[in-house]
Amino acid sequence: MGEAIRAEGLVKRFKNTTALDGVDLVARTGAVLGLLGPNGSGKTTTVRILSTLLRLDGGHATVGGYDVVQRPHDVRRLIGLTGQYAAVDENLTGTANLVLIGRLLGYSRRGAKARAAELLDRFGLSDAADRPAKTYSGGMRRRLDLATSLVGRPSLLYLDEPTTGLDPHSRNELWNVVRGLVDDGVTVLLTTQYLEEADQLADDIAVIDRGRVIANGTPEELKVRAGTQVLHVSPVTADHLSMVAKIVETVTGADAHVSESAVSAAVADPSVLPEVVRRVDDAGIAVAELTLRRPSLDEVFLALTGHTAEATSADPTSPLERTHA
Repeated sequence: MGEAIRAEGLVKRFKNTTALDGVDLVARTGAVLGLLGPNGSGKTTTVRILSTLLRLDGGHATVGGYDVVQRPHDVRRLIGLTGQYAAVDENLTGTANLVLIGRLLGYSRRGAKARAAELLDRFGLSDAADRPAKTYSGGMRRRLDLATSLVGRPSLLYLDEPTTGLDPHSRNELWNVVRGLVDDGVTVLLTTQYLEEADQLADDIAVIDRGRVIANGTPEELKVRAGTQVLHVSPVTADHLSMVAKIVETVTGADAHVSESAVSAAVADPSVLPEVVRRVDDAGIAVAELTLRRPSLDEVFLALTGHTAEATSADPTSPLERTHA
């Protein structure tokens, strides 16, 4: 499997702010590279550089073998780009939105209509083809937005936080669309701050924090790299949470995290499990669930960065514009 994207030492500064401080990335052809990090970490800045919308201050990047500085036109012919918010014309119908893009890309009127019909069918929008986009639900509008990025048949697709603002059902629908594109051989660069999204879609993940890539690997490799397992204890009665937390901390020597229904803690030695079971039983606490598992990506991110994948500072770049190959 070849390389669709290679970035080495990317640097970008905005006045006194360093948005990127030596970012290295490799995206394999036909796979999904997840760029994972909070708002302000540099994800969108990276996408803007790789899509030739922003000029880098240092480093080197190629997309499809073309240098993003020396051969920007060739890069743009290869890529489709969808930003964080749907950018379709709400007064045009679904068909008209797609035909407009097709005509701008040089399709004949007939060819543009044929491509529009093909994409509307693929994205489950045929029944709404003649309705104005303003009548679409959020999930439908997002699918139409993604469809417009595919009119030019790009071999690489950049998705910058594509499920922002979507409900769980619409998010799952969009995930299925992305999986289908990858099955067709499209390379996807996905930026997200949702750990579950990266776990569901990404073949490889680059964790970016404060303008630097701090870890690379598959989701499973990153979970292993966290170096611990997670003990999860859920008592039948929530009143017992504090007692369970005390037992877990005493046995493991680790700080326990207490949620509404469970207690969890990082565990370096899995042999503590029988002792936790014994002490909980001795205390007369009924348990609904007691497991020892690998950490989630949320927990991995916390272990790698020292903070959760919540928004930190605002990204210094302006909101991402969408371009089409």
